[in-house]
Amino acid sequence: MNDWKKITNISVFKEIIINLFPGFFVSALIAIAAQFISDHYGAPAMLMALLFGIALNFLSKETYCNSGISFSATVVLRFGIILLGMKISWHMAVQLGFTAIIVILGLVIFTIMFGIFAARLCGHGFKFGFLSSGAVAICGASAAMAISAILPRDARTEERLIFTIVGVTLLSTLAMIFYPILVEVLRLDNRLAGIFIGTTIHDVAQVVGAGFSISEETGEIATLVKLIRVSLLAPVIIIASLTIQLKISKISENKVKPTILPVFVIAFVVMVFINSLDIVPSFIQTLSEKVSRWSLLIAIGAVGLKTSLQDVLNVGGSAIILLFFQTIFIGVLSLVILIYFPIFD
Repeated sequence: MNDWKKITNISVFKEIIINLFPGFFVSALIAIAAQFISDHYGAPAMLMALLFGIALNFLSKETYCNSGISFSATVVLRFGIILLGMKISWHMAVQLGFTAIIVILGLVIFTIMFGIFAARLCGHGFKFGFLSSGAVAICGASAAMAISAILPRDARTEERLIFTIVGVTLLSTLAMIFYPILVEVLRLDNRLAGIFIGTTIHDVAQVVGAGFSISEETGEIATLVKLIRVSLLAPVIIIASLTIQLKISKISENKVKPTILPVFVIAFVVMVFINSLDIVPSFIQTLSEKVSRWSLLIAIGAVGLKTSLQDVLNVGGSAIILLFFQTIFIGVLSLVILIYFPIFD
């Protein structure tokens, strides 16, 4: 009897693998192609994965690919977010000082508040406002994927996520080009330039590119500031997830209490805590970061596969304006603090 159960379990497992493999394999191939383009031509890997996925959208209509694509866009995405916790440590904040932490925290909070308010003015709801402003305020594409994973799903979940990732990636690339010029025009010293670059550009790669194009010191400060912004992803996800789940429980007619925090959010926080204890060997941290990056690339390729170009265009011109003004808002607010409130002198 036990042997029969084992055979049955193996058969079920094999069937699951067979169902998931085609879609996962296509998503993984997209991730590999995107990383190849990034390594050899400098294009953002996340953006390339999205575009390749959208171009191959017809594959999501095939039944043999559908399960694996959905698996990659959800389970693999959450696995990547969990491992993202291994690159975040609360010790990073200590290195920059209390004043800088307060400024960075204020910029993140006010940008998210502005984004949610502006989204309503532009005719968009809370979901797109929080998704886009969270991506702008914290860490671009990675934040967008983490926030999207905790928001209640609907028919437009994928198109909002794709639009946000494309938008913040393009705006971040433009900022990488123009912000060093702005720093030169405003005659900011290396330290202020590093803080400005680190608090305003969305993606880590572009922060590094812009910072080190000015000077070694600016690059190091910008990277540290950016990593502190990234570390704020954990509390933002926790607070937002709790708020959303409590709101759902209040409006639920059956009064069934939902899980207060999704399992992947708890696992993400545990990873941050473990990494903050300084007990994880460096090679495990490096491996976790690489696996996380590849998981997110595969997931975003799958999200692209599930979304048609027309769906992305349906988001509308007001969404472009919203993302642009969120980027301008955090940039101007950062400059005002640095120039008119000399708290970093």
